[in-house]
Amino acid sequence: MTRRNPYLSAALALGLFASLPATPAASATGPSSGLDRNRELQACAAKAEANPDGAKADAMRWQEQGGGDFAKLCYALAQFHAGEFKAAGTQMEALVPTLGKDDPKAAASLLGRAGWAWLRAGDQGRAERLYGAALDKTPGDTDLLIDRAFARAEGERFWDAIADLDAALSRDPRRADAYLYRATANKALSNYRQALADIDHALELKPGDPEAILLRGNVKALGGNLPAARDDWALTRRVSPDSDWGRAAADNLARTAEVAGAKGKEAGKDTAKPKSP
Repeated sequence: MTRRNPYLSAALALGLFASLPATPAASATGPSSGLDRNRELQACAAKAEANPDGAKADAMRWQEQGGGDFAKLCYALAQFHAGEFKAAGTQMEALVPTLGKDDPKAAASLLGRAGWAWLRAGDQGRAERLYGAALDKTPGDTDLLIDRAFARAEGERFWDAIADLDAALSRDPRRADAYLYRATANKALSNYRQALADIDHALELKPGDPEAILLRGNVKALGGNLPAARDDWALTRRVSPDSDWGRAAADNLARTAEVAGAKGKEAGKDTAKPKSP
C-alpha cells in the first residue's frame, strides 16, 4: 500500500502555521509579532525541504534569539527532511501541549505530522496511536483517516485499514487516492473483484493514472488473467515510461514474457516506496 503523504512540505505546512496560536509559550521574546513568526516559520519550512542542514542552523540561531516553540518546530521539520525521523517525531509530539493548546486543529495537525514521521521511522504502532489521537481532536478528518489506514496496512491490518477508508470515502467520495489504497488493501486480502471495482472508481476520478493502471494489471495477474494484466502493464509504460510505475510495469512484462498467455501466478510490484514529503 502506497501513500504519497503531503505532510511536512512547505506548501502544506502553511495551513498548520496559520492556525498556530501566538501564545507566550510559543512566541519569541521581543517586539516581533505572531505574523512575523509565522512568516519566519514558513521560510524555514521551505528551506528545510531544499537544505535541511541549513534550516537546522537557522532554527538553532532562532532559538538563541528567543524563537521558542516556533523555532523548535522549524528544527523538527529540518530533522524530518534530513531523515532523522525519530527525533522529528519526538519533537513534534512534545510541541502539541503548547502549539496545540486550546486549538484542536493545530493539535491534530502536529499529531498527524508526528505520526507520519514515526511511520517513516518504522514504528507503525506509534504512528497509528498518534493518528488516533489526531482524530480524537478532529473527528472524521478525511486526510487523517486515510493516513491511519496507511499505517494500519503497514501493520498488515488490512480490514482495519479498509474500515478507515470506507469512513473517508463516505465523507468525500471523490478521493481517488482513497479508492486506490482500498484497492491495494483488498488485493492483499485476495478480494480481487472488489479491488478492481475500487481501481475503476479511482480511474473515473483520475483518468490515466499510471499507478492505478499498474495496480489493475497486478490484480488481474493475481486473478489468473495474465494477458489482460500484460495489456495494463504495457499501457502503464506508454502513459508514464520514465516513472517508477512505468519501470515496474516494464519489469513485470519482462518477468512474465515466457509465460505470456498463461495464468499469472504472482503479483508484480505495485509501486516504488513512498517518497518523503
